[in-house]
Amino acid sequence: MTKLIIIRGNSGSGKTTIAQKLQHTLGTGVMLVGQDDIRRNVLNVPDHPHNLAIRLIEDIVNYGIAHCDYVILEGILNRGKYGSMIARLMNQSHVEAYAYYFKLSFHETVRRHHLKEDTDFDEAAMASWFVENDILNDKNEMYLDETMSEHEIIRKILEDII
Repeated sequence: MTKLIIIRGNSGSGKTTIAQKLQHTLGTGVMLVGQDDIRRNVLNVPDHPHNLAIRLIEDIVNYGIAHCDYVILEGILNRGKYGSMIARLMNQSHVEAYAYYFKLSFHETVRRHHLKEDTDFDEAAMASWFVENDILNDKNEMYLDETMSEHEIIRKILEDII
């Protein structure tokens, strides 16, 4: 049974860093699917409801489910735009799904964003994208708060999935 790990949250919260470290820790054959990679780099489409990236992300994740032990999906993955897709992925009978949401304040996301060396957007853009408490309302979604370090987050996810 494939384990699907979904890591969501506002821009700048640390999703990509955690997903990459988790993939590295789990080893070879772990598929990492980044929303930004597909939406911005592959398709170059705006993040609107029903954009082309939603279906492609779902198809890629399903490919990983068919061929990998672990699939990590990371991104803002706003509930209003991606919630139906996430529910379909999580509710497959042959998938063991784990969802994590970075439940952080805007101030904390900005602080974390400023820790990055290369950034292609500023605080004003982050403010325009920020959605407070964009939770899935799924009993299986767990929250990661600002008190947790990267190490603690990785440890928690590994304890959950292994």
